[in-house]
Amino acid sequence: MTSRLLRTVRADRRTTAPRSASPLGTRLPLVAAAVVAAGLTAACGPASQPAGSAAPATAGPSVEATLPSASESATASPEASPTASASPSASASATPSRAASGSASPARTSAKPARTSAAPEPARIPGPGYDSSADAQKQIEAALRAAKADGRAVLLDFGANWCGNCKAADKVFAQPQTAGILGASYHLVKIDIGGNSSANSALLRKYSPSGGTYTMPVLVVVSSSGTVRTDTHVTGNPSLTADGINAFLRKWAS
Repeated sequence: MTSRLLRTVRADRRTTAPRSASPLGTRLPLVAAAVVAAGLTAACGPASQPAGSAAPATAGPSVEATLPSASESATASPEASPTASASPSASASATPSRAASGSASPARTSAKPARTSAAPEPARIPGPGYDSSADAQKQIEAALRAAKADGRAVLLDFGANWCGNCKAADKVFAQPQTAGILGASYHLVKIDIGGNSSANSALLRKYSPSGGTYTMPVLVVVSSSGTVRTDTHVTGNPSLTADGINAFLRKWAS
């Protein structure tokens, strides 16, 4: 009797075991799926949209994360640009220094015209002899105007073409050294008093008013203002040689 009961229990166990095995087998995959789903939920957070829209939602933050990095790199480049802007300031500061150094050359070049202006052209020296047809009064006035302009003196030479001493003086005037002194310091006017020109005789008395007998040539030095500085009718003629006339000209040169 007991053995029958054991067999019956064992038989019941055998028959009931297969029934309970199928629900357990089906529960295990469900449990595993639930665990996986819970893990995904914990990792990504709860989805507020359907599963199909989850991929674009996650793609959006990834783009936004790269944009700040690009803007940071863009803002970093202007910060680096001030270092590059230092070079224009340095080059700009160097440019005035070059301009300052270049401003000295005009001062050097401005000194050259002063040197050339210190040596004016020599005055014209008339040839030997005396022109009886010349207007001596106009020649003297022109010489005085030129003397006021350049600071030279005026040398009046009263003589005659037949006068031997006048010819001797003309030869000395033609010598290079004497001609250099005359051209640098005098405006020479030769006045003929050997003819019958009353006008020229009046000029002689104007600039040599002592009167009497004149020994030709009569050399009269007049300043640019028209004042007589020396008159050889009063002082006597110098030696009519190069040394005598050159010494006379140097003495009364302006």
